[in-house]
Amino acid sequence: MILYLDTSSLVKLYVEENYSENIKTLVLSSDVVATSLIAYAEARAAFARRFREKAFSSKEFNLIKKCLETDWNNFLGLLPGEETIRLAGELAEKHALRGFDSIHLASAVLLRDESNSPVQFSCFDHQLQKAAHNEALIIPQSSNL
Repeated sequence: MILYLDTSSLVKLYVEENYSENIKTLVLSSDVVATSLIAYAEARAAFARRFREKAFSSKEFNLIKKCLETDWNNFLGLLPGEETIRLAGELAEKHALRGFDSIHLASAVLLRDESNSPVQFSCFDHQLQKAAHNEALIIPQSSNL
């Protein structure tokens, strides 16, 4: 099974939040874990914001970044090319999504279509989750809001 992580799910692998253990279990049970390359920048921005808010120490911040760097090559990083961006625009209009959320959804839809394999779509945004369900992606039980 292919698991697609949007940034909200990816961050849970590195920062202890509600459902972090669920995401770790999903990752371990998946054959492939995919995400858009934009997730890297989004995750780093999320880590930096949490550090500025003093959610963790400098040492913890550096460890989180190091862990992401170590793991990054284990993910199937999807490059959002023109086809992805154009589909993202359509999906943003169709489902009232924000820009990066629509890129994540488009990436997962194209991955499913190109691989002819079921794709689980893990996110923690109600609107995006609803859109993923409507686009016939599988929503893991551990991600249900």
